[in-house]
Amino acid sequence: MKYKYILFDLDGTLTDPQEGICKSINHALSYFGMEKPLNELTQFIGPPLLKSFAGLVGEENAAQAVVYYRERFSTIGLYENQIYPDVKEALALLKEKGYTLCTASSKPQVFVEKILEHFDIAQYFTIMGGATLDGKIGEKEQVIEMVLDRLNADKTHTVMVGDTKFDLIGAEKMGLDAIGVTYGFAAKEELLQYPHIALIDDITQIFDVL
Repeated sequence: MKYKYILFDLDGTLTDPQEGICKSINHALSYFGMEKPLNELTQFIGPPLLKSFAGLVGEENAAQAVVYYRERFSTIGLYENQIYPDVKEALALLKEKGYTLCTASSKPQVFVEKILEHFDIAQYFTIMGGATLDGKIGEKEQVIEMVLDRLNADKTHTVMVGDTKFDLIGAEKMGLDAIGVTYGFAAKEELLQYPHIALIDDITQIFDVL
């Protein structure tokens, strides 16, 4: 078994959070009179929120926009979410086969934990890793580093699974192999431009790669 540890992104990889995230972004933008069509906001699923809001409302307003976003997301948007087909079954089988599963999400860890518990998949994860609310850990590579430190894992036996360039770039920066999933929020053509050992169109294809 080449890989022992598998780190999963959450949004766009395990669950489809589009409705909750986009509506919560618009909730924040409404304070600035800048609401947008929801389909124009999917590009902001994945990157750290502070960075996304800096591009939308300016760096000077970004931190306050995150506060407004969390007003809605923490109580409503969190649950406007759907687990992707076959994810629960795939996680159960990976765990049964002896893999150690963790998340490495740019979403705050407190929300990661609530979402995994909501979908009854928290039990498959040794570490539910995510960003910190204060933003000190937010970039993908920072979250990956935190999870690796807690695992004391060998990087050569660890693989990152995610749906955006941020997952693939973060893995590369931390010296990990990466698997891209094409059913999330980045086009396959975009993922092809970044380091990966495989791209999969369906979570069950991970078994062929492993």
